[in-house]
Amino acid sequence: QVQLVESGGGLVQPGGSLRLSCAASGSIFSMYAMGWYRQGPGKQRELVATITSGGSTNYADSVKGRFTISRDNAKNTVYLLMNSLKPEDTAVYYCKADAQPLLAVRRYDYWGQGTQVTVSS
Repeated sequence: QVQLVESGGGLVQPGGSLRLSCAASGSIFSMYAMGWYRQGPGKQRELVATITSGGSTNYADSVKGRFTISRDNAKNTVYLLMNSLKPEDTAVYYCKADAQPLLAVRRYDYWGQGTQVTVSS
C-alpha cells in the first residue's frame, strides 16, 4: 500500500558529499517518523538518523555533525545529506517510513530496497 524508493547513492571520495532521497508513494493517510538505516559489509543494519513529522531529529553518534536528515511533508520525501564522508560510511542505505495507509486502522513500518554508498579513494 505504501512504497519507498531511494535514490542518490553512488561512489564518492573520502571527504566528499552525497545527498540521498527517499520518496513515499501510494495511498497514505498519515506519515509519521521517517529515517535512514545502513548496513555495511559484514555488519548488522544500524540506525543512521530519524526525523519526526514535526521535524525533530536524532542521529547515530558516528554521523553527528556530518549528516543532516530533512523532510518535505508535502512530497512525502525524506533526505539525507552526507558530508565529510569516510570509508567506514560505505554501506547500503535504507529508507524507512512509519505510515498509516488510507482505510487502514493502524500504522506500519515500510522499507525501501536500499541504495549503495561507496566511499573510496
